[in-house]
Amino acid sequence: MAVNSIDTAAGEAVFAAVDLGATSGRVITGRVGPGRLELTEAHRFANTPVRLPDGLRWDVLALYQGMLDGLRAAGRSGPVTSIGIDTWAVDYGLLDADGSLLGLPFHYRDGRNSRVSEQLPGGCGVRELYAVSGLQHLPFNTVFQLLAHRATAQWGAARTLLLMPDLLVHWLTGSVGAEITNASTTGLFDARSGDWSDVLIGRLGLERSLFPPLREPGDPAGTLLAHVADYTGLPGGTPVTTVASHDTASAVAAVPATGTDFAYISCGTWSLAGLELDAPVLSEESRAANFTNERGVDGTVRYLRNIMGMWLLEECRRVWDRAGVPLGLADLLAEAAASEPFAAVIDPDDASFLAPGDMPARIDAYLLRTGQAPPRTPGGYVRCVLESLALAHRRTLRRAAELAGRDPARIHLVGGGSRNELLCQWTADASGLPVTAGPAEATALGNILLQARAHGLVGDLAGLRRLVARTQELRHYEPRGDRRAWDRAEARLGHGTCRVDEGAAPGPEEREV
Repeated sequence: MAVNSIDTAAGEAVFAAVDLGATSGRVITGRVGPGRLELTEAHRFANTPVRLPDGLRWDVLALYQGMLDGLRAAGRSGPVTSIGIDTWAVDYGLLDADGSLLGLPFHYRDGRNSRVSEQLPGGCGVRELYAVSGLQHLPFNTVFQLLAHRATAQWGAARTLLLMPDLLVHWLTGSVGAEITNASTTGLFDARSGDWSDVLIGRLGLERSLFPPLREPGDPAGTLLAHVADYTGLPGGTPVTTVASHDTASAVAAVPATGTDFAYISCGTWSLAGLELDAPVLSEESRAANFTNERGVDGTVRYLRNIMGMWLLEECRRVWDRAGVPLGLADLLAEAAASEPFAAVIDPDDASFLAPGDMPARIDAYLLRTGQAPPRTPGGYVRCVLESLALAHRRTLRRAAELAGRDPARIHLVGGGSRNELLCQWTADASGLPVTAGPAEATALGNILLQARAHGLVGDLAGLRRLVARTQELRHYEPRGDRRAWDRAEARLGHGTCRVDEGAAPGPEEREV
């Protein structure tokens, strides 16, 4: 079988997904055919930011090298039909007139962003931004990063802006474009028209020529350059296919829903909880509740909020590990299950939990501040975190349903958090809705299936999701217990909506892959 072709007898093909998360990247191959959807990890590599004198940067050269090594490993296992790339959102590189990268891209957690997020030029305020872009107000949004970047010498030489996945596609193929699901996270995208907002770009004093033409998932993005083909061992004709390059958009595409009346939670370091809509919700109520309208596949809208997810638990485990008390996740969950219910609850989105540090101590401080007794055991902390996340999932989805006029009948929980049985069951118990958990590898699956659809192996979005439901391991959780206990726990938090602090924070799509 020739590379880049489909085995027509079997109706199958192999696709390579480059999937970059907060702490590591992977190249995964996926075999897709009638009733078949199988993933194999070809290569994994670290993603380690670098702090330079001028700020925190992504080591994009190391990421690129890891990607090339992964593609070479993928090619050794057999013919690859195409390649797709997904990463986190908002971050970018600037190219000069020769197409050369102007320095390593800034990391969204760099402190420069918060200094400009409330000082917008051209009389453009946060309400005006939201009315056009529908994007929740976070200091690391691309629009604020660009306003901070304008004060540097690099800015005068910049001719093209490429978001992180688009930059990597450019280095593979030489082509220039902006994938639409990631472009929608910049704050410079018109949520109604589905195009760059010339109005916002002009009012903020940015150059329209910086922003390349938009691409939709499924569009061809070019073929491998000769030197890339030589290094990876893949033929020069190997195509790169545009996928939903915003990792959450790929994950939502792989939600195994059988209808449209569902809510989703993409749960990893952050929980992205929301609804899939046909049109954005741009009301003042929506802005005040800090919900975001991001583009999904086939013109859909991902109406969601960011919730501090498994970050809380992982930071606790890191502190315990450093203290010489390594605790396995299975043992912690067993201890949590046996701990007292609702002994303590927190708001996961409290500002004190955003940055890295001593998370158990921060939880203690929050609880003492709110008149609650801190846990006495690691299992107690885990129960506090997971019950609090379940409550955050409940109130976020309820508010989304109110603002969008929807009534979801089921929650689909995908990503790494879908492996956590306690979180899945307690999300069902708190919300009163059944929860379908899985697939854990939703982002890579969405990446691969969108490539497969572009090559004619799967049909529409509903057909893509049916294939996920038929082939992937899923678990189902029905609500149980007394929901009034969850109501009483919620009342102790003293609010009915989630909050997001606007200081430095882990990014909204931060995942450990």
